[in-house]
Amino acid sequence: MSLKGKTAIVTGSTSGIGLGIAEELARAGANVVLNSFTDSAEDHTLARHIAEETGAGALYVQADMADADACRALVAKAAEAFGGADILVNNAGIQHVAAIPDFPVEKWDRIIAINLSSAFHTTAAALPHMRKAGWGRVVNIASAHGLTASPFKSAYIAAKHGVVGLTKTTALETAEEAITANAICPGYVMTPLVEAQIPDTMEKYGMTREEVERDVILARQPSKAFVTIEQVAGTALFLCSPAADQITGTTISVDGGWTAL
Repeated sequence: MSLKGKTAIVTGSTSGIGLGIAEELARAGANVVLNSFTDSAEDHTLARHIAEETGAGALYVQADMADADACRALVAKAAEAFGGADILVNNAGIQHVAAIPDFPVEKWDRIIAINLSSAFHTTAAALPHMRKAGWGRVVNIASAHGLTASPFKSAYIAAKHGVVGLTKTTALETAEEAITANAICPGYVMTPLVEAQIPDTMEKYGMTREEVERDVILARQPSKAFVTIEQVAGTALFLCSPAADQITGTTISVDGGWTAL
């Protein structure tokens, strides 16, 4: 399939799932707008490399997803650069683990802002562009934790459940248009964030790497295998294809059976 002529905005996309999705969409021909909260030479170089490797247009735009105005400005800058905002992938997210009575208020507020509110602001800004073009795709990266829960992750789980609800409402408000909104709910993916946790867990519990992966990280993932970035990116690409024209307002679990339990 070809997305040539389309413009895709992917939030939180300088590494991990977000970068994988941006690269996949660029390979399909879409112009891509990368985003993070930093503004380094490496960020802009990453966009240039994608452009060179795929032949698609690529741009890096700094924006703090905790800032409502910055979220909306990101969409405006993408539309200004490439003439539209056809595909929106809300991927930006952070995490903090603590029991509810001990959960820092500032951590709660920032997680809700980045993981949930940013998706509202970017969607609100992108929908007019999609309506003008007569076509659009909103792909929200939720989580298995958008459909189930674990202890000590109250803010993250509340936000991801909220993303699923926002996805459904977006779909209903655009149901009679050629615009769809869906949420991908991955299980554990071997991102740099997850990789960084393994050595400390090995040391803390005296476990091997294999034991940490299977018995700690993947304890609730029946397949006992990590979801790959490529699998999530491929699912996002599918949701942008004509085959997905009538898939809207739903969640697609890519979780090795986690939510089947």
